[in-house]
Amino acid sequence: MLSALANIFRIPELRQKIIFTLIMFAVFRMGTHIPVPGVNPAVIEQLFNNGNLFGLLDLFSGGALSKFSIFAMSITPYINAAIIIQLLTVVIPTLEQWSKEGEEGHKKTTQVTRYLTVALAFLQAIGMSIGLKAAILNPGFASIIIIAITLTAGTVFLMWIGEQITTQGVGNGISLIIFAGIVAALPKNLGTIYRYLQAGTVSYFNVFLFVIIAMAMVVFVIIIHQGYRRIPISYAKRVVGQKTYGGHSSHIPLKVNTAGVIPIIFASSVLMFPVTIAQFIDIPWVKTLAGYFAWGTPLQTSIYALLIIFFTYFYTAVTVKISDMAENLKKYGGFIPGIRPGKPTAEYLDHVMTRITLAGAFFLAFIAILPNMIAGATNIQGVYFGGTALLIVVGVALDTMKQIEAMVVMRHYQGFMK
Repeated sequence: MLSALANIFRIPELRQKIIFTLIMFAVFRMGTHIPVPGVNPAVIEQLFNNGNLFGLLDLFSGGALSKFSIFAMSITPYINAAIIIQLLTVVIPTLEQWSKEGEEGHKKTTQVTRYLTVALAFLQAIGMSIGLKAAILNPGFASIIIIAITLTAGTVFLMWIGEQITTQGVGNGISLIIFAGIVAALPKNLGTIYRYLQAGTVSYFNVFLFVIIAMAMVVFVIIIHQGYRRIPISYAKRVVGQKTYGGHSSHIPLKVNTAGVIPIIFASSVLMFPVTIAQFIDIPWVKTLAGYFAWGTPLQTSIYALLIIFFTYFYTAVTVKISDMAENLKKYGGFIPGIRPGKPTAEYLDHVMTRITLAGAFFLAFIAILPNMIAGATNIQGVYFGGTALLIVVGVALDTMKQIEAMVVMRHYQGFMK
């Protein structure tokens, strides 16, 4: 294994890409410790000690939100903008046309996504500044605008770092920034568990059970992430002149978890919005109603799981074009054995996709409510393991390893994933 890893650094180009990526990680981590001017950090810290809602948001920013640093909003506005553009591609003809124009169309879509990111980031920053007005040392219009501009600039800078990692580094830059933020919280979580042991709040058996569940869930997530349903495809023979084309077999890989982590983000955003708003409204019945939807309550957990299942089907239906898949098969002389080309093929693929999407939806729902189950089983509170974080870490790690593996194999070295 060590010799295989050493092969990576024997390739000058790959070595430079990895070093560049690590430098960008260092810049990101330094930025999480630069505070936004004019804010009282003690008040912000008190909010994060009140529950899991802000703590969960803080996890994806790598601790930047609890410090209210310039990277407090992390890369979330860019992710939201990218999702919105992807969904609008279905209903806006111009965006749909760009998606078919290859590299040139991708550049146009990326530019629109950047503009939308700036708009969403500024609106979110204004909302955060108003919502956290109690933490502002000199609350006023000018202070709110300055804080909003600072937070927006931080998000735009992170977006630039992500794009630089994608072009000059290794892996998908945006995903790796989120990955780095989640992994950076690991020492803090280990410290929390150690303090629980020192105080006698949890036993060594609880920690052992926590480790066993963590290892089992990592293996489970890897298995599902790599799971595909392979639909066999045969191609008819065609004779053109003196050459014969086709006559071979292949398959269509339908991924079990096609939607990835997007349904969890959708569902959590829908549930977090009213609860977050309620925290800043001093009306008794609003507080009572928000209590039923508090993070981890039975009602919230049930609605959360149902929303994830719904959004999994919704996002899969939007992104996976079954009709186009069937049309392309017919166009290039491919067919599924025993299924007629055209509409019957589309119906068959839709039936298969519906069944495996159900498995993926239940998997995502289970992964999302996993932190509550772990906390109940081990009595370890405040350690944000599992759920979206686990799915992102495993998915990004596997995809990055595959990209590095491809670069290594191209240089005639044995891959390090073997």
